[in-house]
Parts: sequence; structure tokens; C-alpha cells
Amino acid sequence: MSVLVALVLITIVGCGSTAPAPAPAAGSGAAASGASGAFPVTLPHKYGSTTITAAPKRVLTVGLLEQDSLLALGVVPVGTTEWFGNHPGAIGPWAKDKVGGATLPQVLKDTGSGPQFEKIAALKPDLIIGLYSGLTKEQYETLSKIAPTVAQPKEYIDYGIPWQEVTKRVGLAVGKPAEAEKLVTDVEASFTKVQQEHPEFKDATGLMATLYEGYFIFGSQDPRNRLLGSLGFKLPDDLDKAIGDKFGANISRERLDLVDTGVIVWSVTDVAKGEATLHGDSVYKGLDVVKEGREVYLPENTPPSDAVAFLTVLSVPYVLETLVPRLAAAVDGDPATKTS
Repeated sequence: MSVLVALVLITIVGCGSTAPAPAPAAGSGAAASGASGAFPVTLPHKYGSTTITAAPKRVLTVGLLEQDSLLALGVVPVGTTEWFGNHPGAIGPWAKDKVGGATLPQVLKDTGSGPQFEKIAALKPDLIIGLYSGLTKEQYETLSKIAPTVAQPKEYIDYGIPWQEVTKRVGLAVGKPAEAEKLVTDVEASFTKVQQEHPEFKDATGLMATLYEGYFIFGSQDPRNRLLGSLGFKLPDDLDKAIGDKFGANISRERLDLVDTGVIVWSVTDVAKGEATLHGDSVYKGLDVVKEGREVYLPENTPPSDAVAFLTVLSVPYVLETLVPRLAAAVDGDPATKTS
């Protein structure tokens, strides 16, 4: 799968953390160095390790969502990488208040050809962060010539690092590990509260999918389904066996049994058209998840959908507010309950 296709699909639904998120590997950024926040700090990643010798003052993100963790820790980046939404500064509405009176970051593009190296160099960053990314070794090496660069971790698939780990590693990079840990703890408490309020989620299966060149479903390593896991849902037993070690894959009509879950969350460009396409398939329409009204549709380019696609320490509260009631309606046992 090309980088461009991967970027397109990453925008379609969201991020999160399965219950529980995988523990960091020994010596990972979240476990390494600097419990006190002192510099220098060394963060391991897919292409080795990067040492940050002093508190950075001009942070730039080539990952797709690290700006939220930076903002939550009081750091406004000088540059961000945009992947969807056309939000000013590539900062979502759930995070814009954190900018305060600071200058908005300059927005860079990565449409599949890689980071814009010349524009990045012109911003004179003293730290480049690419945790939620698919940086190649060559791209990492080029960026490292501009400034110390933290690439994606090796213990997760590309674009697969959980939001907790993003937050903690960003905290280490900017010398605020304790603050980052507290942010994570506070948000994880929100997931615990949802599970307590909705014990029915624990007995249900769930899955996120989209209509991309047919039926495209996301795997257990993808942050989209980690979100459902954090709420208590279980994924289909043979999900990863069907799609392999990818963040997601297309399935045939013969494997639509995979989406016949307690709740199926579809990301669609248009709800009416998406529903018409799905329900026009006799195999899909005959599934229990359809007949019992357990579908949830997320229209793209709307705040609720954007927040799921940008699941971070700052967007999670908004996601819980907007998505949880719809999931509860889907699994309440009454097909007449509206999930819109």
C-alpha cells in the first residue's frame, strides 16, 4: 500500500487505544530517561535513538497529531503537518483555545511524497517530532540534518502509536514528563467512567470500517479500533487473521461476517449515500447488525468525525461526549432507537 493511500485511509476514522494499550518496550521513550524531566533525554525509535540536550524552543511536527500533546503541555509548535480538515494551524476546534495569543503554527503538507524539507529547514526548528507517522529511514536521516528528529516507535506499526504514548513521549521530549503522565491519567479516568456507566459495552463486539474501494476494515493494531477497546468493546476474534499485520485492509463480500458485530461504525463521505450503498448489497443488508439497527455513521469533515480521526489527549473528551451516546443507542437492544 502506498504512503498516499495510507494517508487517505488514516483520515477516514480515528485513533485511540485498545484496552489495554500495549506496554512500551524496554528502553522505549516512555520508560527511558528523565523521570525528573532533566536534559539530556534520549528517545529510542524505529531508526535508532535521538538525544535532546536542552529544552526545545522551536518544535515542529511531521507526525500528524503531535501538536495536540504539545499544546496540552503548553508548547505551541512553529510548524505542523496537515492531513485533513483545513483547520487553522492544523489545530482542531477542540484544541484551539490552547494556542492562546501565540502565533499559529505554519502548516506544512504531506500528500504522500514526504515532508517538505526546504520549508521545514526555513522554520529553523530545534526539534522535529514524527511519532504518529510513516517516516522512511531516508526521510528521517534528511530531517535529522535539520534538527534532532524523533521518528515513530519500532514497537508499533506506522501510524499505530496510541495517544497515551504520543503524549508521554512528547512530554519527555519537551522536559515535562510528569505533566504528560497526569494528562494521560486524567483522560484514562474518563474511559473508566464510561465503562462504569455503560457495562453493556463490555459484552459487545465492535468494529470501525469505511467504504474505500469496497469494504475496508481496520485492524486491532490501528488506533481507530483501540478507541472501541478503551470503551470496553471487543473486536472480532479472527479480525487480524483476515487482514494480516496491516492497520486495515479490504475484505470481500464473503467475509462480511466480520462486520456483523455488536456495533459497526462506518466512516462515510455522505451518510445518505453511504447507507444507500451499503444497504444496496443484499449480503450486507441481511446481517443482524443492520436488521437490529446497530450501525453508526460518521460523516467525514464534521467535528465529531474529525475528533475521532484525530484522537488525542485533547480530543478524547469531545469524542466521548459525541460518540458514546450513539454507541449506547446502537447496543441498547431496541432496533428502533436512532443512532444519529
